[in-house]
Amino acid sequence: MFLSIYWFKNEFSKTVLLLIVPQQSNNPTIQQSNNPTIQQSNNPTIQQSETHIVPNHISPQRLQEYGVGIFETITSKSALKKALKKNYITVNGSLSTTATIITGGEHIVLSIPEESKPKKQLIFPLKVLFEDEYLAAIHKPAGIEVSGNKFKTIVNALSQNLRPSSLKDATTPQPVHRLDYATTGIILVGKTKNSIRLLNQMFEEKVIAKTYYAVTIGNMEASGAITSEIDGKPSQSYFKVVQSVTSDRFGQLNLVKLTPKTGRRHQLRKHLFALGNPILGDRDYFLEGLLLKGKGLYLHAYALEFVHPLNKEKICIVDELPKKFGKIFT
Repeated sequence: MFLSIYWFKNEFSKTVLLLIVPQQSNNPTIQQSNNPTIQQSNNPTIQQSETHIVPNHISPQRLQEYGVGIFETITSKSALKKALKKNYITVNGSLSTTATIITGGEHIVLSIPEESKPKKQLIFPLKVLFEDEYLAAIHKPAGIEVSGNKFKTIVNALSQNLRPSSLKDATTPQPVHRLDYATTGIILVGKTKNSIRLLNQMFEEKVIAKTYYAVTIGNMEASGAITSEIDGKPSQSYFKVVQSVTSDRFGQLNLVKLTPKTGRRHQLRKHLFALGNPILGDRDYFLEGLLLKGKGLYLHAYALEFVHPLNKEKICIVDELPKKFGKIFT
């Protein structure tokens, strides 16, 4: 069996890329490098391996937090969790988990089969709200997933809508958070490995301020806080009623400003439903006889405010309300 071996070294992250191309093989192969990694393949398919050497004397932290952005192939926290679950990552030669503690000096190795790229390119224009060399923000329309196994996703549409970064750690653009399939509004995207890591960290530390608007059903207090737990975890959202109108079918509809302080799955939808004021058009959390069909979900991610992780400028990105909101509130 003959192998073509190519080495690439990233000068900034100390990440080494090894691309192994088996020419002919009828048996399983084991490829060993100078780093503590073993790759096995039952088929003669292309394998990609990346090795990251952890700097000495870092503060101990879980691999789940440290590993975001250290690999070219894995650029988001959710992707890192999937790779760990599938046993694609080793630390000093041993299989690792999300709970593995990194203390400094470890060799972290990622080894996965190279995924085949889509045969056709997704043609899906996106409205770009902000863009520089490090990051971007786009408008997510309703009816499309941010990521996942489907061909039609925001992830697959990003490269054709954003300018490639000229920085040395540029990578495939990746969203650093998600919105539900039916929710519209701002999605923040990292364009370099470092910006993806830093933006993920900022979301974890809750230093990115998020503002949503929703249309809710029924009489509401003028403002308040909702602190009911979601899936057994502490959750906190604040609301303020901006405008209310009477409705023959729903009694009252409210334009509500929402500021979530935590980021649980379906948090705003669950919180408002628990309050007795579900979001108009919500097909999962609704009151009997008060489901509006065919108009979509009236929930919009309106604004993000944060300090740019690289140039330290204050950024405020706004995505104006959809036209369907204006048809209710004039």
